[in-house]
Amino acid sequence: MRIDVQDIIDGEAIPERFAFAIPDPEQHLRFSDNRNPRVRWHDVPAGTRSLALLVVDTDAPTDPTGVNQEGRSVPVDLPRADFYHWVLIDIPAEVSGIDEGEDADGVVPMGKAPGETGKGVRGINSYTDFFADDEQLEGIYGGYDGPCPPWNDTLVHRYHFTVYALDVASLGLQGEFTGDEVLEAMQGHVIEQASVMGTYTLNPELAR
Repeated sequence: MRIDVQDIIDGEAIPERFAFAIPDPEQHLRFSDNRNPRVRWHDVPAGTRSLALLVVDTDAPTDPTGVNQEGRSVPVDLPRADFYHWVLIDIPAEVSGIDEGEDADGVVPMGKAPGETGKGVRGINSYTDFFADDEQLEGIYGGYDGPCPPWNDTLVHRYHFTVYALDVASLGLQGEFTGDEVLEAMQGHVIEQASVMGTYTLNPELAR
């Protein structure tokens, strides 16, 4: 089984149109096109009854104290955690991919609704918690929203696009379910999986 993500070569930079934000010389960052990339999967194994797609940044800072603060930086050795950017489950086995912009086309303040789509069931991504105290952006963020690492992070973030072939037609999750809940529900049901990793940074001092 393999996965192809549009214009993303494993280990190389993610194009800016797929990001939530891009660098800005005056205010550090500004909203980007925030389009989901086209994703295709191939050689799906026999016995697959549904698929799941997760996109996760494994380098999210665990301590927000210095994040996006003038005169400070987020050190490389700060402990990191997972930040989900796309949670999609119960993708029918006959579906072979998702087109560019099909799940996200622009930043939507207060987010997009989770739930049924033509290509599966959306969960919520981690911006739901990240923007919880932001009066302009707080809301429920379903589906895809792209990279927006801290502009003062000294670590280039890694974003893992992973598709899972499952032996069940549904994971039985509804409402505002998270990526962690998907991982738990998938235990014992994964036939095969495939991943590709792209990188992204908003720190002008780090080469992309």
